Amino acid sequence: MSVSSSYRAAQAAASGGPFEIVERAVPRPGPGQVRVAVDACGVCHSDALFVNGALPGVRFPVVPGHEIAGRIAELGEGTQGAWQVGDRVAVGWFGGSCHRCTPCRRGDFVVCENLKVPGWAYDGGYAESVVAPMDALARIPDALSAVDAAPMGCAGVTTFNGLRRSAARPGDLVAVLGIGGLGHLGVQFAAAMGFETVAIARGAAKADFAKELGAHHYIDSTGGAPVADALKALGGARVVLATAANSAAITATVEGLAPRGELVVIGADPEPLGISPNQLLMSGKVVRGHPSGTAQDVEDTLAFSTLHGIRPMTETVPLDGAEAAYQRMMSGAARFRMVLTND
Repeated sequence: MSVSSSYRAAQAAASGGPFEIVERAVPRPGPGQVRVAVDACGVCHSDALFVNGALPGVRFPVVPGHEIAGRIAELGEGTQGAWQVGDRVAVGWFGGSCHRCTPCRRGDFVVCENLKVPGWAYDGGYAESVVAPMDALARIPDALSAVDAAPMGCAGVTTFNGLRRSAARPGDLVAVLGIGGLGHLGVQFAAAMGFETVAIARGAAKADFAKELGAHHYIDSTGGAPVADALKALGGARVVLATAANSAAITATVEGLAPRGELVVIGADPEPLGISPNQLLMSGKVVRGHPSGTAQDVEDTLAFSTLHGIRPMTETVPLDGAEAAYQRMMSGAARFRMVLTND
């Protein structure tokens, strides 16, 4: 197999973009790293944090992309025992940890104080090649294509882990707020986990789609009756997985929680939640945020998805179309995950 000395990447040269395709010299992996030939990379809304320089330490030009699926092309020193050239791997939001901070020393790597997110700590997957640390790698099952595996590194693992680490148990009523890029996966996972699944979204027209995803009930948040009342009529939710990036919509679900119910927030919105302590105290309700998941969590997500036939709904675009794919994602028009491919 011939090895090229250069690779293509889509970079934003300055804050706000646009993306341009550039040629770069192929990097060599260092100790504990591997070089991955990227087959597919999801375009996530969180990429805007890097493209717009909204986080500290973002350096331009920036190559975003933290939903990576590909094949190991080169091994760095110290990786040979665990991995082989040709292994199919995914790299998600969790792009490695420092192993030194207090959370890491306690084994809670996903909240590492120096978390290595692709596109922030190092060049991401809007490219033909990525160098990533070994602890970021998740094995992709043979039955899962690169296009289907890529979004599972962020959107998939966040919804899957948010549900399996929640207080819900099979048979419990679990509501998923929003059935977009995150929520359409959340509904599928919730139903496969054995929860009585409620999908909450805007408009009666989405009811049939929600049922196709596996929802047992559908609540139209624009239907007139408060969402909380609709949840109470079903017995109250043990868990609400809030995937919608809308603080007002998230707040509207709290009164629909059952006693000791749990609101798990994974949809990002800078606006504060309108929740009072009185809503939580007497009924013992819990509100918590949930980060994505480690490489092992991604691997678990991929295995569960393969077992239950769960797949993201994607639109694929060649790497050359990175700017168009990114803008389509930002406009909200994508159904539901944009994925860049290197064919």
